[in-house]
Amino acid sequence: MNQPHLIVIDLDGTTLKGDKTISARTKQTLKRAMDAGHKVCIATGRPYQLSKEYYEELNLDTPLINFNGAFVHHPRDPHFGSYHSPLPLPTVKQVIATCEAFHVRHIMVEVLDNVYIREQDGILENSFIASERFVHKGDLHQMLNEEPTSILIQPQDENLDELFAHLQNAHAEVIEQRKWGAPWNIIEIVRHGINKWIGVQRIAAYYGIPQERIFAFGDEDNDLEMIQHAGRGIAMGNAIASLKEVADSVTTSNDEDGIAVYLENVLL
Repeated sequence: MNQPHLIVIDLDGTTLKGDKTISARTKQTLKRAMDAGHKVCIATGRPYQLSKEYYEELNLDTPLINFNGAFVHHPRDPHFGSYHSPLPLPTVKQVIATCEAFHVRHIMVEVLDNVYIREQDGILENSFIASERFVHKGDLHQMLNEEPTSILIQPQDENLDELFAHLQNAHAEVIEQRKWGAPWNIIEIVRHGINKWIGVQRIAAYYGIPQERIFAFGDEDNDLEMIQHAGRGIAMGNAIASLKEVADSVTTSNDEDGIAVYLENVLL
């Protein structure tokens, strides 16, 4: 396998161990792959400010997929371009009104590095808001005047499925929804038709790498499209069952160096 491959890695539950660090073995294996001429890129649901430390730690020089494909850019090369696919503002305000009717715990609306929340929430902010992001608190209907990149909703646990179904029925042609599992039980919304695979295709075309030479690693629902369509889609050992069903291979878990185990055996 001397031809260059594109290696696409999700962060949480995939590249990152349970303690949110990258193991020495995974780092070394990815470095070996890059030294051999392969391209490694991150595809994450996180915003740029919550993923850049890992981008820098791995010493990457490739484009970065954030917000599950709603924002794709190259931190080191502006010539790549910047691709932002936000949600229509009128739809977002309808979604917010529905969430308020369901008395959800929290709503976080993200416009790239700007974050809009209804009220102070220490747990939510510590987990999803980096110090470099700008936080606006107050009435979301009044504050929002830009098209958002994504929405994070934390419903009451007993209302999660009902709210998800209601939003799907009302806005299926406009929004793309994902559920996060425990401990968060969060609904994430981006623009309809947006997913990580859209960003992967853009990056692969930029480097001239065909689909059959794309490896994609993931563990959750938001990795589904890229695992399905990559030349080789690899589910982590800790991945959800539905992702393992569509994957070409299943490696060991994120805490067992799953990316390194697979690449050492197959590519290196």
